[in-house]
Amino acid sequence: MFLAHSPRPAEGIPAQTYATHIHAVTTMAFENARLASSGTEFRQFFIDALRLAAEYHDLGKLDPMNQKVLSSLKATGKLPVNHVDAGVAALVKRAKDPAASLAALLIYSHHRGLPDASEIYNNHLRDIERDDKFGSTKERTDRWLERYLEWHRADVDFQSPSHKSNSELPSAPQVAARLALSCLVDADHSDTAQNYGQWQPSTFVLLNPAVRLSLLDDYIALLNSASQSERNQLRAKVYKTCRTASAERGIVSCDSPVGSGKTTAIMAHLLRVASENNLRRIFVVLPYTNIITQSVDVYRSCLTLEGENPEYAVAAHHHRAEFSDLQSRSLTYLWESPIVVTTAVQFFETLAAARTGALRKLHQLANSAVFIDESHAALPAHLWPTAWRWINALQRDWNCHFVLGSGSLSEFWTLPEFSDPPVSVPSIISEAPSKESGLFEASRISYQSHPTPLNLDQLVAFVSETEGPRLLIVNTVQSAAFIASHLNSSDGNNVEHLSTSLTPNDRGATLSRIKTRLGDRNDKDWTLVATSCVEAGVDISFRTGFRERASLNSLLQTSGRVNRNGEFGTANVWDIQLIHDNRLRRHPAFADSAIVLGELFEKGMVSPENCTYAMQREIRRAGMKSDAELIRKLEAKRQFAEVEKHFRVIDSNTLIAVVDPNLKRRLRNRDKVSFQDLQNGSVQVYSNRAVDFAVTPIAERPGVYEWTLAYDAFLGYMAGIIEQVDFLSSGGAFV
Repeated sequence: MFLAHSPRPAEGIPAQTYATHIHAVTTMAFENARLASSGTEFRQFFIDALRLAAEYHDLGKLDPMNQKVLSSLKATGKLPVNHVDAGVAALVKRAKDPAASLAALLIYSHHRGLPDASEIYNNHLRDIERDDKFGSTKERTDRWLERYLEWHRADVDFQSPSHKSNSELPSAPQVAARLALSCLVDADHSDTAQNYGQWQPSTFVLLNPAVRLSLLDDYIALLNSASQSERNQLRAKVYKTCRTASAERGIVSCDSPVGSGKTTAIMAHLLRVASENNLRRIFVVLPYTNIITQSVDVYRSCLTLEGENPEYAVAAHHHRAEFSDLQSRSLTYLWESPIVVTTAVQFFETLAAARTGALRKLHQLANSAVFIDESHAALPAHLWPTAWRWINALQRDWNCHFVLGSGSLSEFWTLPEFSDPPVSVPSIISEAPSKESGLFEASRISYQSHPTPLNLDQLVAFVSETEGPRLLIVNTVQSAAFIASHLNSSDGNNVEHLSTSLTPNDRGATLSRIKTRLGDRNDKDWTLVATSCVEAGVDISFRTGFRERASLNSLLQTSGRVNRNGEFGTANVWDIQLIHDNRLRRHPAFADSAIVLGELFEKGMVSPENCTYAMQREIRRAGMKSDAELIRKLEAKRQFAEVEKHFRVIDSNTLIAVVDPNLKRRLRNRDKVSFQDLQNGSVQVYSNRAVDFAVTPIAERPGVYEWTLAYDAFLGYMAGIIEQVDFLSSGGAFV
């Protein structure tokens, strides 16, 4: 009896047979492939490739040396013979079959991740490393391969396709390879986790778009009946025009001002498109993690069907939870829910991924409707050309539908830096509501610019002199924490603080408190100090706004959190510059956009109509073309690992640091912990500062860390950083 996984007697877990594992992985991989490729012209090719990959992915485990280790009651460490090479060797012989070629790549990659093309060309996906025990793995595999196949056929009572797949091939093979590896890895990781008792119950819920759309219509009708204000009437018109827009699948835009109800209006459009095109999932991609809580709350309140668990119907994906290690795989976030709300970082870095932990969830994206909210802020400009190609490939090959939305939309697809020749993206907003929204915006906000840079004391004095409640948005987490701490030292009730230094749980509690305070008309003399995480998509309305100089889009988005419904007549939003020191830190990413915004103020061009022009100026100042061209060439050459390395929405790598004491204890005890629990009780910190901030691994859960410095619900992990005098004196900073 051949084995795939060794026993764990201490945990009461018997060995898993080879046949059981191969059957389970093949069944799940086939189902993943079937759902992902539904409606595509290359469906047979894709399914054939996945069935071949799943059947032969562990062929090398049949080697007698590997079986000796797997049957041991004290098996530890890796197998002596690379078990991946045999499956590759069995399939590379079918060189003329494209399905077999893709399957060989998937087998080679199902632990190590997708390689760069140079690996493929240099070793033809074979393991050529030498071992003193038996020479090279390739040599041993070639000697034993026919016996492996003989044992495999005797142990596994089915045959995967042996014919050459004659269906169409995907037009973007790089995207297809990532989706295919996702299908295989998810099946392999899921069965292995189930075997070792780490299986998380499936959260699978059907989308039922027509039913959810009916619920949404009822919700909007109730809101409209409660208020007939000018703003609410405008929102009703925006909802109607999105609700009745063409349901033809494609790529469309929605340029509707802040506060016009895009959250629900575009959801209505997505549900209608999903219903008409038999799509299985909806993704809402937001620029900042803080917006997720609010959007999820809205969607859960109006889209959850009777008897459903709201957390399963609408899932919140705050930050990266991707693990390949066997002890931590169950903590990986999977895009299983019918409506997934995630961040641009998670969405686009998953599209760019080569690693198995990051790719595992990607196959769920096929046959989905996707709303990229505040698309201008979703990505650094130099990443958009490659991302734009992926979006087009997903729309063309994988039955996806995309809506690019913003309250101040930069039509980057019209710029030669992104698309040459420029393309046309139709809008789902009709001209009448758009024009009416523009007129309302013109009278709502007055943009002002303070003439001189301000230090910390000058900033606090200037802000405090204006009418409250006040919103102050700065460019770094560290600046926000020091300003909030400074204000808090005089009167703790006159300041709130909100940034990604707080856990999702604490951010949610803070945002709820802020909304309560904003609802009290007698509670005026206070300031919310925040980072850009509240800049877009958050339904809050302050009397006066301040934005540290960044981009035109950032300033316009900040205005959406000020005088949101025109309740104050005309309100001021101030552009300010800071004198940077070891407390107020400069954010290097905004250097070019800040210069462009200063030029726009001088020319009197601070308005939504100039967003595309401003974006082009920023691109040309930053010399984006060379960076964008590098990533484009890497993708064209199928340099998968290099693409992942260079396609970084956030330049620095981050890691998950758990701050909740109870969660730390549960993880160390190897208790079952859901990905929701992990996200809600942790923060993300830059991995290159892990030593400085005493971030230490949780040994029982590889890839998960704990925060050991001070943490509180006001400043978050910055409470510990502010205490670190050595950190500040050495010039360290958090952005």
